[in-house]
Formats: sequence, C-alpha cells, structure tokens
Amino acid sequence: MGQDPSRIREEIEQTRTEMGDTVEALGYKADVKTRAKDNMADKRDRLKERITGTTPDSEEVKEGAKRAVGVAQENPIGLGLASVAVGFVAGMLVPSTRVEDEKLGPTADQVKEQARETGQEALERGKEVAQEAAQSAKETAQEKGGEHAEKLRDSAKEKVDGTVDAGSTEAGPEPVRGAR
Repeated sequence: MGQDPSRIREEIEQTRTEMGDTVEALGYKADVKTRAKDNMADKRDRLKERITGTTPDSEEVKEGAKRAVGVAQENPIGLGLASVAVGFVAGMLVPSTRVEDEKLGPTADQVKEQARETGQEALERGKEVAQEAAQSAKETAQEKGGEHAEKLRDSAKEKVDGTVDAGSTEAGPEPVRGAR
C-alpha cells in the first residue's frame, strides 16, 4: 500500500541535497570569472612547483658567476662584440626621424641591415658563451655535489663502523659455549 512517511521524508531530503549540488554545479559553470581565476591559480601553482625544483641555489649562482667571469677574461673580444651587438640592436629599435630618412635614404637602410645582421651574429655568439658558462657551472655544481655526498657517506660509514666496534669491545669477549 503506502510507503512509510519517514522513508518518504528521507527521499525528499536526499532529492533536495542532490538538487542543491546540481544547482551549485550549474552556478559554478555559469560563473566564468571564478572559473578563470581558479584556472589561473592552478596554472600559477603548477608553475611555481616547476620553478622551485629548477632554480639554482646560491652556491650554484656564485660558481656560475665565477665561470662567466673566467670566460669573459679568456675571451674579451667575444664579450666586446656582444656588447657592440647589443648596442646596435638597441639603436635599431629606436625609430628613425624624417630628416634621417631624407638625408640618408637607401644608404641608411643598407647600413642598418648590415648592422642588424652583425649584431645578430654577435648576439648569438654571446648567447653561446653564456650557455657554455651556465653549462660548465651546472656540471661543476653537480660534480661538487656528488663529491660532497660521497664524503658524507664515507664519514657516516666510518662513524657507524666505529660505533659498532666500540659496542662489541664494551660487551666483552663472547662466552665459550659448553663451559659452565
């Protein structure tokens, strides 16, 4: 016949809860601004996690700086060319005036193009030098880290061996079996 009123009330309450969840989900889908903020926050957090694992510590930065100085001292001409290239590129980015265009015309365009190409070459060479310095710094840091870890491991092993040896001498000699 009829259903129990308490059972009907439970079903009504469950339906209300489900409807509330559905309305809330639809409201979230309709709220584009909040979804966009959530999406950006999620991407920002993932980027922070990725960056945290890849940023060098202060020792790596110091070592890299020392290597960069060494490369610059070994190759001052390359450093000078890179500086000149950066200057040319900066000069190219500044817009020309009407007077320059009238007086120099096509000659200026040719000079600018040649300067742009030379600057680009020097810039590429500067990038290569910087990448070599960074790679060298990274390799040195990894090498030093491995050496340090090995020293720590050896030191810990020596301490453990010393503790085990000290513990066995404190316990005294082993009793002879069978003797009473």
